[in-house]
Amino acid sequence: MPPLTTALGVDSREVVALRADQVARAIEHVAPTHVLWIPSSTLKSVIDLVEARARDGAWISLPLTREEEGIGIASGLLFGGARPLLIIQDNGIGNAITALTTLPQPYHLPVVMLVSQRGGLNEYNSMIHGLGERVEGILHAAGIRTFLLDERVPVDRWATSIVGACEHAEMTHRPVAVLLNLLY
Repeated sequence: MPPLTTALGVDSREVVALRADQVARAIEHVAPTHVLWIPSSTLKSVIDLVEARARDGAWISLPLTREEEGIGIASGLLFGGARPLLIIQDNGIGNAITALTTLPQPYHLPVVMLVSQRGGLNEYNSMIHGLGERVEGILHAAGIRTFLLDERVPVDRWATSIVGACEHAEMTHRPVAVLLNLLY
């Protein structure tokens, strides 16, 4: 089957690459001290950049096993004066809700999460749809501010939107989730 093309005739793989590049540019601009991440095929190109830049000494890279583990580590780093950034999957938000609402939220910690969003058009994994479609609502119900980046946001605005979300977290002293829909 040939690659899917957008209405503008652009290969869908190119769209994914452009969006991932914007995410990488935003991370570079924000200049975190630590980048904590969950392995994700969806965010592979972003994680590859994180690892390469960690080898260059730009930041410390910490792979995680679970999202709530990342919330705890990021909170501790913030208490110590560091600037962590989390890269996690939306299907792990259910695991992280208790950690989010009992540590960074009540202690006013600006935990920033870049959350890969799944479950939309072209989603091939039927297990993802159940939670993936509800993540934004779950975060909203928990009082966590979200910013959605998908096909409705022009790709040239992705980096500035992520940087703005990071600034919002710092200004409000609250956790923030940037939902990234790289695939569709």
